[in-house]
Amino acid sequence: MSKKPSKGILLINLGTPDSPSVADVRRYLVEFLTDGRVIDIPAWRRNLLVRGIIAPFRAPKSAKLYQAIWDEKTGSPLLYYSELQQRLLQERLGDEYHVELAMRYQTPSIASALAKLKPMNLERIRVIPLFPQYASASTGSVIDKVMKLMRKWHTFPEVSFVNDFYDNEAMIEVFVENALKQNPETYDHVLFSYHGLPVRQLTDVEVSGTHDCEKAGCREHIAVHNRYCYLAQCYATTRLLAQRLQLSPEGYTVCFQSRLGKTPWIQPYTSDVLEDVAAKGKKRLLVFCPAFVSDCLETIYEVGTEYATEFKNLGGEHVQLVESLNAHPLWIDGLQQLATESSVSRGIHS
Repeated sequence: MSKKPSKGILLINLGTPDSPSVADVRRYLVEFLTDGRVIDIPAWRRNLLVRGIIAPFRAPKSAKLYQAIWDEKTGSPLLYYSELQQRLLQERLGDEYHVELAMRYQTPSIASALAKLKPMNLERIRVIPLFPQYASASTGSVIDKVMKLMRKWHTFPEVSFVNDFYDNEAMIEVFVENALKQNPETYDHVLFSYHGLPVRQLTDVEVSGTHDCEKAGCREHIAVHNRYCYLAQCYATTRLLAQRLQLSPEGYTVCFQSRLGKTPWIQPYTSDVLEDVAAKGKKRLLVFCPAFVSDCLETIYEVGTEYATEFKNLGGEHVQLVESLNAHPLWIDGLQQLATESSVSRGIHS
């Protein structure tokens, strides 16, 4: 007879359309982009912009991209790997735990996952947003949504959140292992390409609301003052990977992809870096995407297809994507650690 679980784990990833159809992609884009933490402008402007301009024009184009990566049997890569991570973590943790999966946008919803956890009368619930580096638009949005939904509960188990895991040893080890499979010494340059953010979203990292990454040295080190800075965490992850791979400072570049609109986003942009390294005669690039725990549209298509094509048009020869964490056993070890440790406080890597 199986033991009744006393602890709940809620894994939450960003989300994916229910299908690569234009209608489902539009529905996904609307939910995603009308989140006030994603596009942080007044609600009336945001809704007008997203529902009236972005979603109608972008959905047909995005649907074609999703169709290119959609598997006939397994569907969305992000959902497939997320469900695999859920199942493997459940097996690892055993009957004492119940592991649920949710997506911040679309299916399975956070509301549906919490509805399954609520009647279990659990002692505690640990929420793990599957974003290694903290950002208000990703981890912050997940925490905000969970808290809003749980506000209606009459009784509460002990609830805790994992804010980030940018320096998680298991995560670093998996990326290193996956890179070594590609023989990194045969590449001219290495890119660490992270998902971008509008620059204005970094100003609230400090309570004063005047955080300045350049003045705070976020590209050089991470400490108490920039502890929650997305840029600082991205560079901290990069330094750990570069150290493990024994890369020289001249041998790699940190860059940021997937920007939207004309407002300034974190630089350098990946597209600009591709032009720069191609102009310097680099022919073969090895590309990491350490902001993602599962391969998805941003890794498989944006890097593996769009940037590969762009680089070849600039005179390059090959772009090789380093596989994400996906279902690697060491990453399941890392998830188990995040699920069971009493807190995620740890020494800040400088």
